[in-house]
Amino acid sequence: MDIQRFQARMATPFAVLGISTDERFITGVEFLPLGTPILVPKKNSLAQLLCVQLNAYIENPGFKFDLPLKLTGTQHQIKVWEALCRIPHGEARTYGELAVQLKSAPRAVGQACGRNPLPVVVPCHRVVAAGGSLGGFMGGVGMEQLGIKRWLLRHEGCTPTARPQ
Repeated sequence: MDIQRFQARMATPFAVLGISTDERFITGVEFLPLGTPILVPKKNSLAQLLCVQLNAYIENPGFKFDLPLKLTGTQHQIKVWEALCRIPHGEARTYGELAVQLKSAPRAVGQACGRNPLPVVVPCHRVVAAGGSLGGFMGGVGMEQLGIKRWLLRHEGCTPTARPQ
């Protein structure tokens, strides 16, 4: 992985976040392994503003991000990502619930969540599987991915009935 492509690398309790921007938008947030070297962003840059807002979210899980985002994807993916932003903190939806809302299929919703270019900011972690399991996260179901999803849900106080443990 080329960590030099990020404008900032920020340590959090759950991962190091690689932050990408262009001149006008936040374009990407990627989970990097704990221990990845941090990179302090340039002063007054979008990357610095996102780091400030991410710290605000870590201090207050109800914090609402308000930076310009560039969501690049298919029409369906963008529709899913916009729906994710409407899920309040402390709540979760199932893939099936979002699929009904968007007139889609649960698998297609899950695939769009897995391709979310701005996790945490666009809260794909708030989507869980029916029947009480976490589902996937970051396009996978490994211990590391699900550990991050579990941390984010707990941080937000998400206790949906018979959902994430």
